[in-house]
Amino acid sequence: MKKIVLLLTLAFSVVMFAQETEKKVGPPAGNALVGDVYGSQPSVNAEKNAISPKKLEKKLKSSKKLENVAVKGKVTEVCDKKGCWLTVETDNNEKFFVKMKDYAFFVPTALKGKTVILEGNAETKVISVDEQKHYAEDAKKSQAEIDAITKPQEEIRFMASGIKVIN
Repeated sequence: MKKIVLLLTLAFSVVMFAQETEKKVGPPAGNALVGDVYGSQPSVNAEKNAISPKKLEKKLKSSKKLENVAVKGKVTEVCDKKGCWLTVETDNNEKFFVKMKDYAFFVPTALKGKTVILEGNAETKVISVDEQKHYAEDAKKSQAEIDAITKPQEEIRFMASGIKVIN
């Protein structure tokens, strides 16, 4: 009798795991409307004191890492696979890369083109060729664009704990 109960429990667990893995993998649904929040709600101070991407760049020149910083910027790309990263345009038409803290939340692709407040930590890092190619593949870049990545690159990386759509 104990063996039957054990086997039924095991079979039930396998079926539940199989159903969980069959779920559609992709970014969350949503229209990224003004006021929508992903991750933690940015603090009131974050919304009042958010700096521009240009000011972020200037601050990171004197300090390689900033904690608990808020940035206001326009989203230019969102990961099509899961919504697990995005890029924000800087004032000089460059972009910086944003990942979600602890991989704890994802954003819909509808966030592309929206202005957001990001709250989290920023740093300047050297990004390997392999990592650059990985994200280029996620962004569905052409093979020629991926092959053109041949050297490490220093860039701003932002680890967001919360994102709020403001426009």
